[in-house]
Amino acid sequence: MTTILFDVCNLLILFVWGLVLFFPRWKISENLISYPWVPLGISFFYSYFIVVSGGLVEADFSSLEGIVSLFKNTTPESAAAGWLHYLAFDFWAGTWIIRHSRKNEISHLVIILPLLCTFMLGPVGIMIYSLLFFGIRQFRKAK
Repeated sequence: MTTILFDVCNLLILFVWGLVLFFPRWKISENLISYPWVPLGISFFYSYFIVVSGGLVEADFSSLEGIVSLFKNTTPESAAAGWLHYLAFDFWAGTWIIRHSRKNEISHLVIILPLLCTFMLGPVGIMIYSLLFFGIRQFRKAK
């Protein structure tokens, strides 16, 4: 069951990222961008995997050793939960980038690279978008 749910979540996130990347003005994409439907859905499965894996009662998040121990003692369910955690937050960050760029009149073509990086590398995409945003803002002021 773990593999099936994990595969479904992975395939769905690829599909929704494709929609918001390449068809951001479609009605379905607009709904995905404007409300956190995807992170909410992923959160449901994330919660399921956390419960099935036994929870995080003994997890030590206060030290690097504790985190290493958490990764060493992982189960398929806890690994799936960890991955879904990334998927939910990266998608949320991606939709924030889209909304922020629209508010600041930045072309969608300009944010494709930051969005792809957010999908693949999370914080790197946010950093690239931020650098682009501040660069564009400075350029506009200079005009």
